[in-house]
Amino acid sequence: MNVLEIRGLWKNFGKLAAVAGVDLDFQEGEFTSIIGPNGAGKTTLFNLVTGKLSPSSGTIMFNGKDITGLTPYQISRLKLSRIFQITNLFPELTVYENIKVSVLAKRKETSKIFTSSKNRGQADEEAERILEIIGLSDKKDSLCGSLSHGDQRLVEVGVALATDPVLLLLDEPTGGMGPEETDRMVQFVRTLQEKQKVTILLVEHDMGVVFSVSERIVVMHQGAVIADGNPDEIRKNDKVREAYLGE
Repeated sequence: MNVLEIRGLWKNFGKLAAVAGVDLDFQEGEFTSIIGPNGAGKTTLFNLVTGKLSPSSGTIMFNGKDITGLTPYQISRLKLSRIFQITNLFPELTVYENIKVSVLAKRKETSKIFTSSKNRGQADEEAERILEIIGLSDKKDSLCGSLSHGDQRLVEVGVALATDPVLLLLDEPTGGMGPEETDRMVQFVRTLQEKQKVTILLVEHDMGVVFSVSERIVVMHQGAVIADGNPDEIRKNDKVREAYLGE
């Protein structure tokens, strides 16, 4: 079953086609990386899928529903979540509070964020469950602003999981991380996809990460898809080596 279907998608900025006639299908439970040189159109594609940008033409179908032109809020409500390149948390709130805000937002109960722990309910239980998934239960009372960059990225994933996503878009999740934090994130993403059964689209510049976690790799260049296949097929593709690897 296709979770996401993209047909004839274009996004023009003046005479520049940032996304040029893209046709893609993504199946339920699939882990796909989207790679390409700077300016290839990867982030623009994510912006179109999540409603941050409206397409010049084409259609985007999510779980059989036409989401073309919907707002980010409307799309998020349909269980499509995204992790951005730049950390986007409430640094003055604790890890637990950041997660709970997202849980309550999904339940339309954000006024209850500071409810006494004596009145714990399903939202508290869900927040605790997500803390266990991201491995930060021991840091639940730490302010997000005091965490390492790697831990902050894990909290962001937790915030996204609080919306119970069917499709999760990860935009440069290891950006700015050292080798140890990168390895930790890679292991986490692998486990997440296996245990949560969520469909994942990943934009990532670290090819070690891409080839270690991906079932499928889509390569973009100048707004268009130039290759689409499993990691071995992409490694052997002459167009990819020419456009992306500079050979």
